Amino acid sequence: MGEIQETTTTTTKTTKTTESSSSEEDNNISSVIKQVELTVPKTDDPNMPVLTFRMWVLGLGTCILLSFVNQFMWYRQNPMSVSSISAQIAVVPLGHLMAKYITKRVFFEGCKYEFTLNPGPFNVKEHVLITIFANSGAGTVYATHILSAVKLFYKRELSLLPAFLIMFTTQVLGFGWAGLFRKYLVEPPQMWWPINMVQVSIFRALHEKEPRQKGGLSRTQTFLIILCCAAAYCVLPSYLFIMTTSFSWLCWFKPKSVLINQLGSGTEGLGIGSFAIDWSTISSYLGSPLASPWFATANVAAGFVLTMYILIPITYWSDFFKAKTFPIYSQKLFKADGSLYNIKGIVTPSFELDKLQYAKDGQLYLSNFFALSYGLGFATLSATVVHVLIFNGREIWEQVKGALEGSKKMDIHMKLMKAYKQVPGWWFHVLLLLNLALTIFTCEYYKESLQLPWWGVLLACSIAFFFTLPVGIIQATTNQQPGLNIITEYIIGYLYPGRPVANMLFKVYGYISMVQALFLTQDFKLGHYMKIPPRSMYMAQVVGALVSVCVYTATAWWMMESIPNICDVSQLPPDSPWTCSYDRTFYSASVIWGLVGPRRIFGDLGYYARVNWFFVAGAIAPCLVWLAQKTFPSQNWIKHIHMPVMLGATMMMPPASAVNFTSWIIVGFISGYVFYRHRQQLWVRYNYILSGGLDAGTAFMTILLFFSLQYVTNIGLDWWGNQPDDVICPLATCPTAKGIVVDGCPVF
Repeated sequence: MGEIQETTTTTTKTTKTTESSSSEEDNNISSVIKQVELTVPKTDDPNMPVLTFRMWVLGLGTCILLSFVNQFMWYRQNPMSVSSISAQIAVVPLGHLMAKYITKRVFFEGCKYEFTLNPGPFNVKEHVLITIFANSGAGTVYATHILSAVKLFYKRELSLLPAFLIMFTTQVLGFGWAGLFRKYLVEPPQMWWPINMVQVSIFRALHEKEPRQKGGLSRTQTFLIILCCAAAYCVLPSYLFIMTTSFSWLCWFKPKSVLINQLGSGTEGLGIGSFAIDWSTISSYLGSPLASPWFATANVAAGFVLTMYILIPITYWSDFFKAKTFPIYSQKLFKADGSLYNIKGIVTPSFELDKLQYAKDGQLYLSNFFALSYGLGFATLSATVVHVLIFNGREIWEQVKGALEGSKKMDIHMKLMKAYKQVPGWWFHVLLLLNLALTIFTCEYYKESLQLPWWGVLLACSIAFFFTLPVGIIQATTNQQPGLNIITEYIIGYLYPGRPVANMLFKVYGYISMVQALFLTQDFKLGHYMKIPPRSMYMAQVVGALVSVCVYTATAWWMMESIPNICDVSQLPPDSPWTCSYDRTFYSASVIWGLVGPRRIFGDLGYYARVNWFFVAGAIAPCLVWLAQKTFPSQNWIKHIHMPVMLGATMMMPPASAVNFTSWIIVGFISGYVFYRHRQQLWVRYNYILSGGLDAGTAFMTILLFFSLQYVTNIGLDWWGNQPDDVICPLATCPTAKGIVVDGCPVF
């Protein structure tokens, strides 16, 4: 497979770069975001080879490898998601080796189709496209939760072909939304996508020749040292001293006190004082805290404190929603007496709700935290819409007018990208229409097992279309993404109740297609910063998505068939990693919203109707911030209050727990506030390098340990320091209502 160039021939050598600082005009269009100004290079060489043989080999290889590894690790209690940063580092020596030893012979020389397998030194643009392929494998395929829920939790049959079509259509659908909104989420300099700063920093460290200061280290040397140290340290929390993943030291003082266990447990309680010194625990749910802007970290911290240390304690100890009858923190489903609900008993052979049996077994109850987490999800949804209208409405309108009139304000990066052919809009639109047709065909042809009618597909796509832009604006500026999963579940649960598979599918098409669109848009922005030809980016994303879907589906299917009792906690040994925390939460949601339905939970037939008031509270919250800004214009800190981020801070709980948040906030404060404000030179030089090194080192060693000592030989160390958190705080899940009997818990 040869090289296909958009702007030059294969024999062109990379020479001088175009310096953005070469004119006064360029200085006037520098980036409006300080982090971008400090991190992203303002240079480009349009003649640099991009679509090379080694790019295809390494890109497809990393995509396949990361897809397999991430799906394999996804069923763990702490799902270790190996980011593309690992592949970004690993391919560098391979790229240089291929550049050195592959023949430089030009095939079909002098003809129109001449090409070479080796156009010269391994360059940064090839490296970026390889990373785009790796990103396709690094981003999980959310639809695998449907397969897990049906096969492992509901214990129902699902054939491979409809499973693959579900996985395929959910991934590809996002390309349409990405194409529709890229003008508003990629081109404006205000849409800076903070997470991309990590990868940009690593690219520069690995490719820019930097003179080493006397007694100092280059960025490449610094990165490699961090990677090695992170890999060596990872042996401690992953194998030798597992307790470092959650130090719930408060439970040590009174391990037989239910109150102390509830307060101190980092995984099953409020996590007061709990912390982790394990990078995978810190970054597994919220991403790297080093990549989060301080104002976003502060909003997450404020939302976490308001939820975990004010809202939950007040409602729990006042017995709101019969809170004391159930654990203070749980995603399980209960009966009125505190016992677990037998979900399989209320499912008919046709995979619908058995209304008579449900009436006999009684109302389904949630833990206080689980119920209020849905309420906060309602509030986040309405707050997102109102916030974007109030604070970004004028800007969006100006962008729309500018797009229609053909005039845009450009920064230096947009100006440099004008040298390349843009992706025609119809490429996205045709792909969207074809995929939409395939989705409707799949749901109609397999209607008996998938349950979702054609109108449900169109409605789900309408929701994704409506929310992609407002949610994208929030993610592009704060690095946080408010979820749509609740509103999609709510809508289809009312319109089409009693059908759990239809509910799960509707959520995936209405929510995940938006998530995939934003994931692709984020990659487009990375290519924008690194000056990658847009058409090459499009090609890499499409091919990467197709390859990753095949690998994810095959891996998930193989694991569900080959690992005994995977996800079944009642049948697994206590130290088994295959507890499937994400899938268990997804399954519980399918019961609440799909099988039983929101009317029997949050409607007139349910116990939690008052939770709907959170919709109103969420809509009011951004208005209060806006009024505060107008009333106190001199108080600059008010403008950094971001209600969608604050209200949605704990949306990952469950399956995330308190220790994931407390540790993430501490690291985010040290990086985003202390170093950025008081040691900015150190922050600029090392912050994103540190993040990438920790990611890569932890990922490499976690995989090595797992396959060498745990998966293959099952060698473990049995000592006090390897006890899980639920052994240190054994009573954290105990109810405190009078007369409630639960095995292993005291009766009050």
